[in-house]
Amino acid sequence: MEEEIQKMKEIGLIYLDRSGGLQKFMHDCKKYNDSKQSYAVYRFVISINPSDIAELDATLGNYILHNPIKAAEIFQSVCFVAIKTLSLIEQLQTEAQISILLKPTHLPPLPSYVLSLSAFPFNYTSHRFYMSEGIVIAMGIVTKYTQGARFLCTEETCPFSEGFRYIRVHLPGATESATVRNDFVCSLCSSPLQEDMKFRVLGDKQIVEMIDAKVLNALKGYSNNKSHFRIQAFTVFLRDELANRMTIGNHYKIIGIPTCVQNGPQATACIEVSSVQLCKPNGPSFIGENFKYLLSLTSNSCWRFTAMLANIFASQVVPPGTYNTLKLAVLLSLVQTCEKESADYLDLLVVTSDTLVIDRLLNYSICLLPHGIRHPSSSDIFPSVSKDKHGTGSASIQAGSVLLAKGGICYIGDLCTYKKDKLELLQSVLESRTTTLFIPGKKYGEEADQQVTIPVQTNFWSYVDVDSSSKKHTLKDSFLIGQMDLSLLPPNLLDGFGLLLYDEFPSCRLSFPLVHHVLKKAINPEATLYRVSQQFRTQDYEEFILFAKNLHVEMSSEAENLIQGYYLASRRVRRDSMHGSNLSASALKLLISLSKAHTKLSLRKKVLEEDALIAILLLESSLTLKHGKSALCIEPNALFPFDLSNENSLHQRDIYLQKCHHHLLKFISAYGPGGHVNTNEE
Repeated sequence: MEEEIQKMKEIGLIYLDRSGGLQKFMHDCKKYNDSKQSYAVYRFVISINPSDIAELDATLGNYILHNPIKAAEIFQSVCFVAIKTLSLIEQLQTEAQISILLKPTHLPPLPSYVLSLSAFPFNYTSHRFYMSEGIVIAMGIVTKYTQGARFLCTEETCPFSEGFRYIRVHLPGATESATVRNDFVCSLCSSPLQEDMKFRVLGDKQIVEMIDAKVLNALKGYSNNKSHFRIQAFTVFLRDELANRMTIGNHYKIIGIPTCVQNGPQATACIEVSSVQLCKPNGPSFIGENFKYLLSLTSNSCWRFTAMLANIFASQVVPPGTYNTLKLAVLLSLVQTCEKESADYLDLLVVTSDTLVIDRLLNYSICLLPHGIRHPSSSDIFPSVSKDKHGTGSASIQAGSVLLAKGGICYIGDLCTYKKDKLELLQSVLESRTTTLFIPGKKYGEEADQQVTIPVQTNFWSYVDVDSSSKKHTLKDSFLIGQMDLSLLPPNLLDGFGLLLYDEFPSCRLSFPLVHHVLKKAINPEATLYRVSQQFRTQDYEEFILFAKNLHVEMSSEAENLIQGYYLASRRVRRDSMHGSNLSASALKLLISLSKAHTKLSLRKKVLEEDALIAILLLESSLTLKHGKSALCIEPNALFPFDLSNENSLHQRDIYLQKCHHHLLKFISAYGPGGHVNTNEE
């Protein structure tokens, strides 16, 4: 056995030399040596490629994968000999002072190395490396833990009453009491040991709660997946250089050693992490053949492809040809989702009297994104602070629905069901795209209060039930033409949502196709009622949206000029002497976001005037609902004035949109500052 251990030490040294780890180790030693300070523990992180080690020596490779604590002892011995041989750290006295943390670059892609709390048995007693992945749902603040400590014998005549014989080092899964206690005794004279507090080494520790990514499927309002599975959160310990490496709502792949931590009568399964990797799934590099064929058929117009997409979209929940404007807006919002802080967000607020159909449509739509969340009323929308449940008493930030929907959609249901304080918080988040948490230090055992600002990177969807209040939300001809009475909601909140939409069918006069669809689905929920549902399946739309949302688009100068001209002209005409312009500064960003979204949905990479026109018509319809008609005076159903039943109707729509474009140019010429748009007809 001694010969085998010696051989593994030699192989370990050879590996460090070949992999460049020895150079890094010597560099770390130089920093310790230059400090001229004596430490109880000298900590070194060694990156290990299990495949390369196994090729050099299978036994050592097996140790690293299945007995990492023993493998760390082998590298500890190698490093001690190197330090003494090369005189790298003058202050070092004993091998026990060296703490080695092995970080495997990867694990074998085999089921036995994958850990899932949704599968039994959960093997936390093996103390070997496992790979797991999940989404961060809660995160504690960074606190301190004892990396290592020096103990001395209390008997003055004992040789171990000085020096560095007794060194306690943190091991994976160990609690603070396992590293530092007052019941240790000297192995030589059996006298009690006492810690030398001057040599205690502290490190950073952060407790994180993760959960299987399958939880996102459980938080969707609609799903075709009928399978059942068990979901359980698990605790992750991030230490030292890994602290603050995770962000709430992100999906990570981790490698670590599972263990069980006892906290009073409760035992908690946890993982001591050694490496963290952010998971960023790449979107598909293709779209379905039916979408390609549809794109080729409509290639002679910049408007037809998106019109047909909206027309046939969600045929599983509403008949083709119904709610086209709303479905187009939904598709635009779906493709305008990403995790960048400076992203172009596209929030939707739907005004409806038929909440059942609208709720089904929005529920169905959020399932097309990996991070589409239907907010459950029993939980918090926004992050909250609570005490850590592992006995530390420190603060823990809980994600809430909005952070779980990072890079996707957070559907919050009926806006009228929320209280005033929640609506005010929602308004603040919509305006700043951040949420701020106050953590009182006194309550959570900290010396000072903390304020944490978290970016909110999601689109919000909601609806307003016009029949939910005694106030009637009706079109008020006596007030301003086209304006809706939305006095139930704060005006700033309406502006925060950006795009306000009104459904086409009041509940008192639903269309025959919609009634027929609802009744058929009630009788047979699994029935496929339309041919397009087979040609363009839900999975096809998922792939299409993931492909389209990852397209990088650029604005053309013509589109920029059209948007800027409309914005400036609208600010002039939508103005009153008391409140100034009804058009907020955020409207310009919304126009750009809508234009880019329409370009992505059209599978193009340059924003054209045609895209800008669709954006302008959508915004003008929204402004009409809020403030009434302006001098631009668009039709009530500006984007879909005709039923798209055949190619002739598509041609008629193109002619209509060209007239709208010409009408818009005249509006800009009359009310804009001039010099922005060329009004010559092509």
